[in-house]
Amino acid sequence: MTLHLYGHPDSGHACKVALALSLAGLDHTVTRIDIWATPDSRPAAFLKVSPLAEVPVLLMDEAAIFQSGAILMELAQTFSVLGGDSVEGRRRGRELLMWEANRIGMCLPQLKEAHREGSAGLPPEVIGWLEARYTVDCVNFGRLLGDGPFFHGEAPGIGDCAIWGYTQWIAEAGLEPTDVMATWIASMRGLDAMKTPEGFFPA
Repeated sequence: MTLHLYGHPDSGHACKVALALSLAGLDHTVTRIDIWATPDSRPAAFLKVSPLAEVPVLLMDEAAIFQSGAILMELAQTFSVLGGDSVEGRRRGRELLMWEANRIGMCLPQLKEAHREGSAGLPPEVIGWLEARYTVDCVNFGRLLGDGPFFHGEAPGIGDCAIWGYTQWIAEAGLEPTDVMATWIASMRGLDAMKTPEGFFPA
């Protein structure tokens, strides 16, 4: 099966998928899509397979899959990797992906964008609301991680990939990690398969 990933280093969602492919040791090729360009200026081949003109999109042979969570679940199940080799692992992955998407993966991208140079920013009350959500998320981060080094236990799984997507940019979001979060981030950065966003999507 051939795998081809469309993404960009500034997309935490694309980084989730790139990390999963790397951790699983799955051979794949990459096309970098300029997400700062207008959607209609993006390559025709990409627009043909991306219904929302957004990254990431993963081509698995001729099948195009979009939305990072859906891609992660597809990889885990199809290749029996990153928790996908058992019913319990797949269930754990789904739970973590849903939590990330609805909680920490919602506030961090908004805060990162609000702090980006050249950004229009966000109203103070919105910033306050997002930071309050992050405070709650930090507590639940520790609960979900438990005693294991990774969210899937002794080895990272698709849940770790999903949560990594934007926690890698906590400082850029103007926030501080908890001690538990900082330890997990260090463990993730220490993985042999880890790369920088630019490393995953070179120019």
